[in-house]
Amino acid sequence: MTATAPPAAGALTARARITAGPDGRGGTDLPVLAGAGPLAPRRTRGSGPAAHVVLVGSMAAPLGGDRLGVTVDVRAGAALRVTSAAATISLPGPGPAHYEVDLTVGEGARLDWLPEQVVAAAGSHLVVHTRITLAPGARLRHREEQVLGRHHDWARGRPPGRLTSRLTVRRAGRLLLDQQTDLGPGAPGWDGPAVLAGHRTAGQLLLVGPGSAPDPAPAPAEGSAWLALPGADATLLTAVAPDALTLRRALGG
Repeated sequence: MTATAPPAAGALTARARITAGPDGRGGTDLPVLAGAGPLAPRRTRGSGPAAHVVLVGSMAAPLGGDRLGVTVDVRAGAALRVTSAAATISLPGPGPAHYEVDLTVGEGARLDWLPEQVVAAAGSHLVVHTRITLAPGARLRHREEQVLGRHHDWARGRPPGRLTSRLTVRRAGRLLLDQQTDLGPGAPGWDGPAVLAGHRTAGQLLLVGPGSAPDPAPAPAEGSAWLALPGADATLLTAVAPDALTLRRALGG
């Protein structure tokens, strides 16, 4: 077992939890909707059988040293869409901040995980680990967008913060995808021609499950590429772009 360092003095530890299940009337119920610390999930009006939850930031976070997390369980037959009210801004503090996202999607269930961007402010370091577990027949749309530095960081000539992100996906008990990106000062070669090549944003869109992947895949925008994953219905679109708006367009937003 790998030892986990204790949180820094004054740092925050908090985890939000969302559970979605069929309501017996063709829709989706939310038996668990619990926030903690800066993570406040709020149900809003959905469309069709899917429930819609918005993650609202109730305080400035994550700061360096914080340990935050979100656990989502979409039970068999349910449908859930999760967005966020604003971008997540990583702020400097004593050591890296950690953010864990655990998503479980049951058989025949659907999850659209579509939060706003993660922004690494100057002097910060955020470590994100997203773990996704999919049952047979589960459908997933997962978007991840990373922005290095705030506008005024760049305007003042300050270097951006650092974002270290790992995405691990298992489907029917088998590993589908396990990748890590490390961007920003201190990460080897992060701004070289093989990584960002001078761009300020990076992102990806993961599509898994029956009818999720476009067929045929549309022509990728400049700076993006489609990757076929194991199985006939799993694809990954990756992109780099000069700004957040261009990145969102490249990912189909």
